This record gives sequence, C-alpha cells and structure tokens, in this order.
Amino acid sequence: MGVTLDDDARQYLAAFEDTTGVNGQDCLVTEPADADSADERLLVVVSSGHMSEAIGPGGRTIQQYEDRVGLPVRLVEDATDPEEFVANTLAPAAVYNVTISENDDTVAYVEVAEDDRGVAIGTNGRTIEAARTLADRHFAIDDVQLI
Repeated sequence: MGVTLDDDARQYLAAFEDTTGVNGQDCLVTEPADADSADERLLVVVSSGHMSEAIGPGGRTIQQYEDRVGLPVRLVEDATDPEEFVANTLAPAAVYNVTISENDDTVAYVEVAEDDRGVAIGTNGRTIEAARTLADRHFAIDDVQLI
C-alpha cells in the first residue's frame, strides 16, 4: 500500500533525509493537542532498523532536524508486520500484544500496560489519533483500540 504525500510532507521528508541520512517512509503533521495551544508536531516514519541512526549520538541528529524544521519531531519505526507497526506508533508505551480483527472493519486491538495507557492515548488523544491515521495509511486498518 503506497502512501500519498502532499508537497509539505515531501519537503519535510527531503529535509529529514538530508539532515539524518536516513530514509523517511511517511510524514504527518499533527494538530495542536488543544485549541489553546499552537504546538504542531511532526511525525516521521523511519525505515526499519534505522531509528538509532536517525536519532544520532546523544540525540544530536534529530535535534538538528527539529531546529531545521522548527517543529518538535516524533519518530516512528516502520515495520512490514501490521501488528509491529501499530505497536511502534504507540511507543514508548509498553505494548504487550496487538491483535488485528477483520470483520466489517479492520481493527487493531492493542493491549497496553495499565501504567502506559495515558502515554498510548497522549494529550487529548493525540498519540492514539496519529496511530490510527498511520495504521490506516500503511495497512488499511480502520481503527486502533486500547484494551
């Protein structure tokens, strides 16, 4: 399943690849966590196995990229397996299990450590919504639900 990117996303990914030397698979600008804030964030899906290279020693590489684009950045590692990909979208939450159910809709049911439910949901649902968007774009998963 190919991901169609708009011009802004392509520019962010080109800058990411130029700064980090790592291929980005997708880019998503998330909306502010609430109506009173202006804290857009950038999510970049990084090629599988290249997360540490994208972060760089002491986080310097990703910091250079954040400085370049002027936005906070969250990295998600790509995966060929939909269950692993969904788990990666919710990191750093401790995900115990992901089950994909394909009935009328395709739903990923995610078992998360109780202490990490807030991390998986994010401020005002920001993390879980980004996970839903990315899971749909990469694996045609209609919904992601925490159990």
